[in-house]
Amino acid sequence: MAQKDWDAVAAAIQARLTELDMTQSELAARAGVAAETVRELRINLHPRRRSPRTLSALSEALGWPTDHLSTIATRGGAAADGAQISDAELGTITDELSSIATRLNEIASRLAKRGE
Repeated sequence: MAQKDWDAVAAAIQARLTELDMTQSELAARAGVAAETVRELRINLHPRRRSPRTLSALSEALGWPTDHLSTIATRGGAAADGAQISDAELGTITDELSSIATRLNEIASRLAKRGE
């Protein structure tokens, strides 16, 4: 079994808490895990194997894909910048951007007709 990078997990959790202006207690409540578990992960107090369910719950509570923290633990900080996204997420983003582009074109067309 490969060594996990718990320092990268701790850094990602801390950065995301700051970004979301969320407390450790709020994260624990949203994820349904003990506040002590969040604290241990956030400061890498006791580096040890964690339940995939715990990492998934924390990832979701932080607004990330379910496997985000597991990916960071496995690959180190490489996933912390959000560079790793799933095909499903990419499809959703593409669909949303297409929808936005369509709406912008409609608005531009309406504005052009008003100016005629």
